[in-house]
Amino acid sequence: MKAIVVKLEKKKPRFVWEEVPDIEPEPEEVLVDIKATAVNRADLLQAMGLYPPPPGESEILGLEMAGVVSVMGDQVKGCNIGDRVSGLLSGGGYAQQVAIHPEMLLHLPDNWSFVQGAAIPEVWLTAFSNLFMEGGLESGQNVLIHAGGSGVGTAGIQMAREAGAVVFVTAGSVAKLDRCRELGAFLGVNYKKQDFVKEVMAATQGQGVDMILDPIGADYLDQNLKLLREYGRLINIGLLGGSMAEINLGAVLSKSLRIIGTRLRSRSLAQKIEITRMFADRFWPRLEAGTLKPVIDVVFPIEEAQAAHVYVKQNKNIGKVILEVGASG
Repeated sequence: MKAIVVKLEKKKPRFVWEEVPDIEPEPEEVLVDIKATAVNRADLLQAMGLYPPPPGESEILGLEMAGVVSVMGDQVKGCNIGDRVSGLLSGGGYAQQVAIHPEMLLHLPDNWSFVQGAAIPEVWLTAFSNLFMEGGLESGQNVLIHAGGSGVGTAGIQMAREAGAVVFVTAGSVAKLDRCRELGAFLGVNYKKQDFVKEVMAATQGQGVDMILDPIGADYLDQNLKLLREYGRLINIGLLGGSMAEINLGAVLSKSLRIIGTRLRSRSLAQKIEITRMFADRFWPRLEAGTLKPVIDVVFPIEEAQAAHVYVKQNKNIGKVILEVGASG
């Protein structure tokens, strides 16, 4: 089969679509012919040699895919050859085939393209697990989602909206803020031009928010703590703004705050299956019905994966950047 192979040259990655060894599924796995995958910021880090896959997982980039089941292991049940599916991966998505446990699969509606299917697993499961499983978001609560125009942000806005929460977002352009409001955000703040603490506090009559979903990290820590109301939860899912910061423990103690750091890729298979099933039970019917929709910015052919990485690195995208491996449909 073919896959994207990353070759580091003077600390700069060069992507090559070339032949690699075929893979064989384990007895409890299926083999999927990949038709589309997607770019995530974790892929950018891995390509630079900064985010290796968990032990025993594929070295090939790619944390999600959509495609067709082509081979089934002897112990597989509840799945058929020819099924159109998408799924979360620990690696291996930038390739023609991948092996995956069948309980990790989401079966695509007949009217969905593989491009749509590839836009779901990583960002929707990330947003779902953090907002609802870790953060316990409930109807009537206020939630601030940083990087609202990202894949995780656009997914999180929609699920939080459907859950009855009031959604606030930050983003860095008018276009991104407009899209966030279209998806259900009550207030959008341009972090490049506005003080998001001041704006959100004004919108909540000084009450603040119950939860913050934050991929930024250190640069936003102090502001986040100021914005959280009593018993608030800060869910940190990234370090785009650095990893080291001083913390005001007085604010944490006085408001009984919780600071939660999570990762999805390194979780156990059992945990990922649980997240997938809980997400499917609660929100998959709404995706099938069109109440919720994956937000797709642009589609690149897999051979142009390097250009797709540059596009994401430049922070141009609203929603997902997709890599098409085969014909969509």
